Amino acid sequence: MNPHLLIAIPLAPLAAAVIAGLGGRVIGRAGAHTVTIFGVAVSFALSMHVLEQLYAGGVPAFNGPVYTWAVTDGVHIDVGFLIDRLSALMMAVVTFVSLCVHVYTIGYMREDPGYTRFFSYISLFTFSMLMLVMSNNFMQLFFGWEAVGMVSYLLIGFWYTRPSAIFANMKAFIVNRVGDFGFIIGIAAVFSYTGSLSYDAAFAAAPHIAHAVIPITASTSWNALTLICICLFIGAMGKSAQVPLHVWLPDSMEGPTPISALIHAATMVTAGIFMVARMSPLFEYSSTALSFVLIIGATTAFFMGILGVVNNDIKRVIAYSTLSQLGYMTAALGASAYGAAIFHLMTHAFFKALLFLAAGSVIIGMHHEQDMRKMGGLAKYMPITAVTCWIGGLALVAMPFFSGFYSKDAIIEAVGASHRFGSTYAYWCVLLGAYITSLYTFRLLFMTFHGEERFRHAAAAHDREGSKTVGHEAERQEPGGHGHAPQDAHGGPAQPRASVAAQHGHHPAEPHESPWVVTLPLIALAIPSLLVGYFTAGPVLYGSYFGHSIFVLPADNVIGRMAADFHGPGELAFHGFLGAPFWLMIAGFVTAWVFFLWRPSLADQAARRFGWLRTILIQKYYFDWVNEKVIAPLARGVGFGLWKAGDQGIIDGALVNGSAATVGWFGGVVRRVQNGYLYSYAFWIVIGLAALLGWFLARG
Repeated sequence: MNPHLLIAIPLAPLAAAVIAGLGGRVIGRAGAHTVTIFGVAVSFALSMHVLEQLYAGGVPAFNGPVYTWAVTDGVHIDVGFLIDRLSALMMAVVTFVSLCVHVYTIGYMREDPGYTRFFSYISLFTFSMLMLVMSNNFMQLFFGWEAVGMVSYLLIGFWYTRPSAIFANMKAFIVNRVGDFGFIIGIAAVFSYTGSLSYDAAFAAAPHIAHAVIPITASTSWNALTLICICLFIGAMGKSAQVPLHVWLPDSMEGPTPISALIHAATMVTAGIFMVARMSPLFEYSSTALSFVLIIGATTAFFMGILGVVNNDIKRVIAYSTLSQLGYMTAALGASAYGAAIFHLMTHAFFKALLFLAAGSVIIGMHHEQDMRKMGGLAKYMPITAVTCWIGGLALVAMPFFSGFYSKDAIIEAVGASHRFGSTYAYWCVLLGAYITSLYTFRLLFMTFHGEERFRHAAAAHDREGSKTVGHEAERQEPGGHGHAPQDAHGGPAQPRASVAAQHGHHPAEPHESPWVVTLPLIALAIPSLLVGYFTAGPVLYGSYFGHSIFVLPADNVIGRMAADFHGPGELAFHGFLGAPFWLMIAGFVTAWVFFLWRPSLADQAARRFGWLRTILIQKYYFDWVNEKVIAPLARGVGFGLWKAGDQGIIDGALVNGSAATVGWFGGVVRRVQNGYLYSYAFWIVIGLAALLGWFLARG
């Protein structure tokens, strides 16, 4: 495999990001989106070529350095690539979803004054993720890991004059730093046992590290590999938003919708899933760590999905869906079903990106309204968006023959077949999660595209209250920077989206279908959301696609045992109609239809009757309350105490200023002796001789 071709895959979007970011004023808006789309398209084409070479061409995997950054104390810090079937699949998924998001952004961000800056950021995001998945050593993995976090911070807070966006990006940054602290401890522990940062050295040493212990106290010691794996997984908990480090992800909806799709579909949040699968040679030798992974994932899958049922913001419902589906992937990792986790990562990337982009299309058509209670009946006005969103929804609920069915049902079956500690609890979480997933998905579809056209009542109520000025509304929705009115590419005032819609003949209260640059990516993502599972379940999930990319001990190979009962995707789908997950999905559909389409008043009655439960769910299990009212004040208090007592009192007061004062005092005393008078010196000489004479007499 040609190393120069591999280098071009991440460098193409990086070069495009630099050109759009530094030369945006020169090349203009059209130039910015052209160069970044071209860069990501090149990366996607090369990634597909690499995937074809590895899978169909029989080309062996590439594992080696391409550039030596530093050598210190015999340790090589390299930029290197490990390109096997696992990384090639991730590269193809990341670049395809990123390409769709880039095209979609032309329509969604067309009026935004930060147009060129946004394209630079999302292209840089793609580069960061590619460096992460292509790495063959922990140093480069950590570089990609942190680069993804940095760019996500910039993108979540893209509308930086909006206080909620600044709060959200700071929240994401801080929570991810908590996870990354554990992650870097795990990397340091690997280095301390192997003396190397390469994956190969760590994987080869795993059986030996599994027998090592780390003394904690005089009478307590922990298994070294278990501690390493748990620390690495804590990093994954931050990136992949697992309980309790999940709190940043719903708030990241403050960023523009295209980045919501990019973060939550195929890039940042799946980095943790990929990392654990890549580290399977380490995790397989620690059953305790895998049980921890299994329980955390199952808890996230079930309890985070419930929050989507009570949320009315269309983007946040999909965000909680992402949390739940990441929990499914994590539970699969804990059950040693790494292939099922990566397969669900792939299918989820397509239909979740589709759902987010469809939600963005709805937001455009509704003139930036995100509350589903003010929608309804939009299928008539936005048929392409409605059909594609339904395809994404059916894939999400695991309707047989849709892509999500093959991956999600495999995870449920794999967790049920596992005998690891916590598997019973995990199985019931992921099984009942099928009902929860169906309930919030069909609730979203019914409230948005069907039933009463509530947007007319919302518009009438808005008119009665007195409409706000268009300029103020535009500044509130899409700030131009520093509190000033937005500007277009030529420096003049940017047109609000509502006025653009009016120019095209749409009444401000009337929904409309989005332009082709928005609907084309929806169609492109709907096709794999519908078909990719059927055509890839055999080789990728139950076949030998991953080969040596993933390591599983024979006793834990639940996917291998499930493969014996696989007789084709069609038979598997027909068999799915008889399984418990399908009927739980039907139960969720019926519940959503009754409460949110047939008799919406029943939902209000249920909310009043179970007000205590609704309050707990609205408060998101009080995780945010604990973080903001307990942990944050405690951390600030500790920091204030360390500053006042430690820094000012001990370091500045005692050590720095105190030592200087002591030296000054001693110098003042000595100065009294050095007064320049001979009789004074003679006096101190006599005193000194007397002291010496006394000392000699005392010794004698």
